[in-house]
Amino acid sequence: MTGNALIVGAGSGLSASLARVFSGAGYTVLLAARSAGKLADICEETGARAFACDATKAESVEMLFAELDANGITPDVVIYNASGRTRGPIAELDPDDVRAALDVTAFGAFLVAHEAAKRMVPKAAGTMLFTGASAGVKGFPQSAPFAMGKFALRGLCQSLARELHPKNIHVVHFVIDGAIHRADRGAPYDDPEKTLHPDEIARTYLEMTRQHRSVWTNEIELRPYVERF
Repeated sequence: MTGNALIVGAGSGLSASLARVFSGAGYTVLLAARSAGKLADICEETGARAFACDATKAESVEMLFAELDANGITPDVVIYNASGRTRGPIAELDPDDVRAALDVTAFGAFLVAHEAAKRMVPKAAGTMLFTGASAGVKGFPQSAPFAMGKFALRGLCQSLARELHPKNIHVVHFVIDGAIHRADRGAPYDDPEKTLHPDEIARTYLEMTRQHRSVWTNEIELRPYVERF
């Protein structure tokens, strides 16, 4: 299956790998981010189209999908890759920063799923893929906002899968358990033996779109072979 793949929360790293992998598989790639201008390089490389969208704002997400509708584009695959975090001791966290992180990680995912479902349910087809983390399975010290957001995201995905799988819409939550490789960031992100390669993560996302519906995965954990869990 190929078609249109929309990546929300696009940027460098995993999003760029997703764009390359899905484009290479024959998909028309659509990238959405708060600043569409920062996506120029990956658009030039993959032929993707960039759209401005603040995933935390309902009106912005509605406008994104309306713009796609106006251009005759219906996403067959929607990937939510946006995430927000703020760290620190619980007594020292700024509530406004925490709310902003939750809006990006969880509420934005709901808004995108809300609009995607409006298009996918009538045609009884589609795939939604959400980037989670080990923080959605276990909360770590001084990382309460990230755990809260990723737990909420995981709950959303479980609910979506139970509601939408019978409607022939595949929903997958990805637990990314470990650091994603980025040589330019230095240690610990530059160690290829202890990090997840973004191209390989992206290939796994693509494989989920190819699963036969008799064996659909609704959650998958990805981690380096040396990662403790």
